Amino acid sequence: MTTTYGSRTSANRYLADSLATASPAALVVMLYDRLALDLQRAEEAQRQGDRETAHRNLVHAQDIVHELQIGLDTKTWDGASGLMALYTWLGKELVVANVTGDADRVAACRTETVEPLADAWRQAALEYFSASPAANGVA
Repeated sequence: MTTTYGSRTSANRYLADSLATASPAALVVMLYDRLALDLQRAEEAQRQGDRETAHRNLVHAQDIVHELQIGLDTKTWDGASGLMALYTWLGKELVVANVTGDADRVAACRTETVEPLADAWRQAALEYFSASPAANGVA
């Protein structure tokens, strides 16, 4: 039993260190990846009739959307207000999907909104890091 606990502790420490040292772009990608995973798990749970698991995953997904909203600076980028509106809509959709148990709504949020946004943020982060002088060993 100690080995399992020790492994879990090491994994938690590694995760905490990874989050603490990740760039803002990497953190956004991580949030989107986890959001997509939460929605996938919620959809599966709803289809299986497991409302408790679906609820837990949807609430976590809503928390992530809220964090994305908090981190969005609407004064820095002129497209930010549109993204904020999308986050607001997505948060409301997740609440409705949770209350109604609508797995199709969860699936649509994931496949039509979250996954395309995750791909776009991932691509932007990769382009940023490949163009960054620090990433290319230039100081």
